[in-house]
Amino acid sequence: GYKVLQLLGGGICNNAPWYLSGKMFIFPRETNTAHVKLSPLKQNFNSVTVCQRFFTDLIRGHVHFSLATPSYSNTFLVYWDGTDKEFEISTMDTTGLFGVEDYKRNTWHSLCTTWDPVSGLVQLWLDGQPSVKKFTRSVSNIRGSLIIMLGQEQDSHGGGFDIKQSFVGMMYDVHMWDYVLSTCEIQNYMDYRSFTPGNVLNWRAMDYQIIGQVLLENRAMVCL
Repeated sequence: GYKVLQLLGGGICNNAPWYLSGKMFIFPRETNTAHVKLSPLKQNFNSVTVCQRFFTDLIRGHVHFSLATPSYSNTFLVYWDGTDKEFEISTMDTTGLFGVEDYKRNTWHSLCTTWDPVSGLVQLWLDGQPSVKKFTRSVSNIRGSLIIMLGQEQDSHGGGFDIKQSFVGMMYDVHMWDYVLSTCEIQNYMDYRSFTPGNVLNWRAMDYQIIGQVLLENRAMVCL
């Protein structure tokens, strides 16, 4: 079989829950402004799992997920370091490094990250393969005025964008849970099987706001 992209429609700005199944966000060029702001269903929680699917041709470093509070700009940050070829997972401004040998550009990837603030352990899953678990920071819970963004890294609460950290490419199926997802559930997500949607961010009922040049279009369809 072969794959074709069917890109239809145009940009959509929305401030109420929206059914995004079959859609994807397109970040068509590097900027220090364009991003998508996601409104979480909860503000306080004890653990984190974030999953997303993405496609990019970037060689340089770029952000995948940015959650900031007034106290920590990197309350939970997922970032690809293009120089050292590793993912950086930051929790409360403390970073764990995860080397990836077979990370490829110009292909779809499924990425999940987990953080248990009680133990302080962070783990990364890429295309079905789990990393080792590493310690970053141990706290009792996550609370405060959350700002969650796709496309830009927050170096301050809601701002401080750097054009050379921006994401360029396509992204969809973004979910966030307030607990550490089980290995089986993560594998279900990785394998495109049925899984429990996020209870903090749910792609199937997402409250979002597009700022700048970001498009919402039909995602790739597979022709067999």
